[in-house]
Amino acid sequence: MLNFIQGGVCAAQGFRAAGVHVGVKTHAAWKKDVALIVSDVDCAAAAVFTRNVVKAAPIHVDMAHLADGKARAVIANSGNANACAPRGEENAERMCAAAAKAIGCEAGDVLVSSTGVIGQTLNIAAIEAGVPALYEALEASAEASDAAAHAIMTTDTEKKEAAVETVLGGKTVRLGGIAKGSGMIHPNMGTMLCFLTTDCAISPAMIKTALLETVSVSFNRISVDGDTSTNDSCVVLANGLAGNEPITAKGPDYERFLEALRALCVELARKMASDGEGAKHLITCAVSGAKSEASAETIAKSVISSTLTKAAIFGADANWGRVLCAMGYSGEKFDPEKVDVRFASAAGEIAVCEQGRGLDFDEAKAKKILTEHDVEIRVSMGEGEGRCTCWGCDITYDYIKINGDYRT
Repeated sequence: MLNFIQGGVCAAQGFRAAGVHVGVKTHAAWKKDVALIVSDVDCAAAAVFTRNVVKAAPIHVDMAHLADGKARAVIANSGNANACAPRGEENAERMCAAAAKAIGCEAGDVLVSSTGVIGQTLNIAAIEAGVPALYEALEASAEASDAAAHAIMTTDTEKKEAAVETVLGGKTVRLGGIAKGSGMIHPNMGTMLCFLTTDCAISPAMIKTALLETVSVSFNRISVDGDTSTNDSCVVLANGLAGNEPITAKGPDYERFLEALRALCVELARKMASDGEGAKHLITCAVSGAKSEASAETIAKSVISSTLTKAAIFGADANWGRVLCAMGYSGEKFDPEKVDVRFASAAGEIAVCEQGRGLDFDEAKAKKILTEHDVEIRVSMGEGEGRCTCWGCDITYDYIKINGDYRT
C-alpha cells in the first residue's frame, strides 16, 4: 500500500532538517538562504547531476564525496549558484567542512548544493558564521522540512515538498523530499535541486539504480523554458532505520521501493512544472498509441517544450495545430493522419483534431477548458501501445520580466 503522508525530508526515521537566513541573500534578510539535512547515522547515498558541460563547483565536490556511495548530510544555499565563480570548489569544500564540524562527521560525508546567480563569489564567511545556528535549529519535524524547503527557493513562488510511505517485508518504509525549480528547467536530468531521504535499508548500488530509473520518468519529463542549469542535482540518502531486509538486488521489495520513489519524484516534478517562472498553467501532455514508450516520450517532450504551444495555452487558445507542429519536428516518425488531439481540464474535455484533420468544435467550451490552471493535451497516435506523460507550463509576460533583470 502506497500512501502520501506529511513530513517532507523529515518523514523518514532518523532525519532532521533546518533552514535559516545567514546573509547570502543580502537583499531579503527575512528569507531563509541555507538548508541542512542530517541523518542520525551514515547513509547509502547516490546522486544524479546536470548534463550541462558547465558544472557548478558543488557538483564536482559531490562527485568526489560520493565515490564511496555514502553520506551523512546535505548543506545547500540559495542566492548564489557558486558556478563559474572565484574559489568555487574551495568555498564548496568549506561549506562541507563547516557542516561536518557542527555535526561531528567527516567533511567527505557531507554533500553540498548551491542555487542562484552564476559567476559571483559566494559569501562563504556568512555561511560559516551561520552554520552553528543552522545546526542548533535541526529538528525531526514537518516544520523543519518546511524551513529547509523554503531555504533553497530562488524564483520559486511556493515550496516543493512531499513524502510517501509503503510496506516492505512487514516494515513501514518512508520516503520524503524537498525540491526547488522554477526557471532554467528542461528535461536533461531535470533542472533543479532535489533532496530525497528514506529510512529504507538498501545498498549504495541499488539506491543508485533506483534513482537513475526514477529520474528518467520524472524530472527528465518536465520543461519550463528549455534551459538546462549548471547546478542540477538530485540527491538521495537512505539510512536503513526502517529495519526492512536490506535491498541488495532487484526483486519484489526493490520494485515496491521503486514504485514509492517514482511516486514521490513525479509529485515533486509536477510541482516544479506548475510553478514555472511566471506560469499561470500546468500543462500535461499525455501521449498514447505510439510505437514505443521512447517514441511517446520524445513526442510529449516536444509538445511541452514548444514555445508556441505554451503561448497558446497562456492565451486559452485551442490552437491544436501548434501541437501537431511540435510533434512533427520532434524527430520521431509517425503518420500524421492517424493522430487525434483532445484538450481536457476540470472544466471538461473537447476533441479538436481527428485523423490529422481539424474538427468543428465549440470555441467557447474550448476556451473555458483551457482557462483552468491544470490543462491536459491528450494525443492518440494510433500506431502501437507506447505511452508517456510529460509536464510543462505556459509562457507569460512575467517570465520575461523575471529573467530580464534576474541579476539586478
